[in-house]
Amino acid sequence: MNIDRELDARGLNCPLPILKAKKALAEMTSGQVLKVVSTDSGSIRDFKAFAKQTGNDLLSQEEGGPEYVSVLRRR
Repeated sequence: MNIDRELDARGLNCPLPILKAKKALAEMTSGQVLKVVSTDSGSIRDFKAFAKQTGNDLLSQEEGGPEYVSVLRRR
């Protein structure tokens, strides 16, 4: 998968990972892919809801130890 931009949201708690992702996606063009790495366990649930509400595609999510990775495609 081609990642156009990566956002490091480690150490940030809800709602900051979502807000930073929203800002990053706004700066990207349609079809570009954003990878978000977070340490907030709620980010998996939050990014599912965020994608549904905004119309962006949630391409994948991974839970690995202390980090949670969400990959989104801008609508």
